[in-house]
Amino acid sequence: RLIYIRVRERPFGISRIPEFPKSPIPDISKSKEFKITPTNYALHFYISNYIYTAMKSIIFHKYQATGNDFIMLDNRLGDYNKLSLNQIQALCDRRFGIGADGLIKINAHPDFDFEVDYYNSDGSKSFCGNGARAAVLFAKSMGIVEPTYRFLAIDGEHSATIDAQDLVHLEMNNVDAFSCQATDFVLHTGSPHYIRFVAHLSDLNVVDFGKEIRYSDQFKADGINVNLVQKTGENHISMLTYERGVEDETFSCGTGATAAALAFAFDQKLQGNHQIDVHVKGGELKVSFNALPNGAFENIKLIGPAICVFNGEVNG
Repeated sequence: RLIYIRVRERPFGISRIPEFPKSPIPDISKSKEFKITPTNYALHFYISNYIYTAMKSIIFHKYQATGNDFIMLDNRLGDYNKLSLNQIQALCDRRFGIGADGLIKINAHPDFDFEVDYYNSDGSKSFCGNGARAAVLFAKSMGIVEPTYRFLAIDGEHSATIDAQDLVHLEMNNVDAFSCQATDFVLHTGSPHYIRFVAHLSDLNVVDFGKEIRYSDQFKADGINVNLVQKTGENHISMLTYERGVEDETFSCGTGATAAALAFAFDQKLQGNHQIDVHVKGGELKVSFNALPNGAFENIKLIGPAICVFNGEVNG
């Protein structure tokens, strides 16, 4: 596809617009008819970025996993390798973009079925349990069909299966240790989480409390996700989550649900194989695990639904 661009406005500090080659210009810095000089560097920067975004329309798929929503991009051919953090932020913007808690690029990988390259809505990177579950179903829709999916994420290797109800069973990494003090727990389930147990979820405002903990001296450097958890029955909890990177409450958090279930198991002194039902604003999740006598957890699985909401194409 050939794209021609006419500059109608002068970038700041440019007094004259030079003539450009009358052909597509993927990188005008390499054009024989346009050389970089101190006087036209600003113009080169302006035009090269404008040309890139104009040439690249983005084909996306919008998924949600219990209300945690994501922009999915098929990047197996590297079409979106140069997607900038500013572009990711713009695409995730709920007023001026597509709107999402995060963006996921599915990359090809020589040793795995695919790679899940996850970005929070502010452009920061982390592991996302709900995003990984959605990514597995997205991979299936792209023709990657396996009895057990093996993929790479920022926290290492994961595997997942899809059951007859299209629920994704995502294997999480083992949790060997965490800290606890009274009703508060801190543990890492692919992303760091702060857990506070409360008698009623309405006891605290999760956004206000979340910001207080996330930006405290102890956690402000790297940030932390903050969760309020209420026991609602035997092996059943409800929770609210403030997510770093989104910097707001989200309808669901997969790594948070996992952290809450494990903290609940530790608090209830559970041992052996168990499954905890976790109610979040966006629906229901399940977390299964084997609780060891030394306080560690293995064979952890995050289980829940994810669906494609819509597909579309947007200018880069």
